[in-house]
Amino acid sequence: MLMIDTIINFLKSHVFSIGLIIALAMIAHNFAMTAVRKVIDKSLRSEKYKNKREEVQRKDTLISTLNAAVRGIIWVIAFLLILSELGIDIAPLLAGAGIAGVALGFGAQSMVEDFLSGFFILVENHYRVGDVVEINKEVSGVVEEITLRETVLRDLDGMVHHISNGEIKIATNMTMEFANVNLDMGVGYSTDIEKLEKLVNKIGEDMQNDEEWKDDIIEAPTFMRVDDFADSAIMIKIVGKTQPMQQWRVTGELRKRLKIAFDKQGIEIPFPQLVVHQKK
Repeated sequence: MLMIDTIINFLKSHVFSIGLIIALAMIAHNFAMTAVRKVIDKSLRSEKYKNKREEVQRKDTLISTLNAAVRGIIWVIAFLLILSELGIDIAPLLAGAGIAGVALGFGAQSMVEDFLSGFFILVENHYRVGDVVEINKEVSGVVEEITLRETVLRDLDGMVHHISNGEIKIATNMTMEFANVNLDMGVGYSTDIEKLEKLVNKIGEDMQNDEEWKDDIIEAPTFMRVDDFADSAIMIKIVGKTQPMQQWRVTGELRKRLKIAFDKQGIEIPFPQLVVHQKK
């Protein structure tokens, strides 16, 4: 009973102070989040960005990264204050942390590299939250989070990839400022190329004038050139320009319209065929 009474009295004498520390930490956390957003809103100039989407993505990326750093600092300080309130001398803990930090510094060079790489990714604006990127030509997806230590991607299968910033050697941003339609198609050798060029350009113009698609298309898809003479087809290249992240949707609709038009005009889209000769 004596031990229980001692514990109860100890908690009674400290519970208010601990609760106050937690409450102040929560207030400081909320205030810091608001302050970070206001500072970034005022520091970023709208005229530096080509459209509202670019500005919003940049702001969201900086806010999420700075919020994570500030949140960590506030709650570490709160934890140390709670330990001090409980009668634990935090001076040796801080000294030990300093020594451990020096020791870890020699063994955690990769972490330092991650933080430096993350810093330059943010400063140089390589990609933002919401961009679609390909990392090291191995994994691609939508950027869900960027911290100084890692980049988080979600791919089309819904899988989340955590990539250390120091491991990123090639980052390909597929949605920076604008995107391109880059479509290669094969048509039969009997096709009238001049007629084909006019048909492709007409389909591209119709798409750009379509109410459903005109906001997504910057430059109408057009016939660019005859790209190659393949074994069973003449390869043509069709190019256009779209808003960021709309290239896949626009290209898919373009393929559908081309197939419908080619069927109506009798233009063949060849496919590989195997001819078997049976010896009698």
